[in-house]
Amino acid sequence: MDEQWSYVGNKSNQRWLWHAVDHATNTVLAYVFGKHKDDVFKQLKTLLAPFNVSRLYTDDWGAYNRHLEADNHEIGKRNTQKIKPKNLNFRTWHSDLHARPYVSQN
Repeated sequence: MDEQWSYVGNKSNQRWLWHAVDHATNTVLAYVFGKHKDDVFKQLKTLLAPFNVSRLYTDDWGAYNRHLEADNHEIGKRNTQKIKPKNLNFRTWHSDLHARPYVSQN
């Protein structure tokens, strides 16, 4: 499970992509967009419920510690490294969407 941020308009208007990736298949199971708040994380947790996930690997952000059971939660980079290339690919693809529009000088 990981999150990454971008912004809308200016950097003070941050939005976060939260996503959960299956550790074995590297498939995205669920994702949500929103602010870096516990409520948004809880939405992702709700979306994961049907998958009966038995183990969650995260970084050390506070919402994970507050809302995940310690028995099913492991903090550390060792098991979240697979997600980082997905973040980079998405960020690269996303930046292409924001190319400046062509304006005719006629």
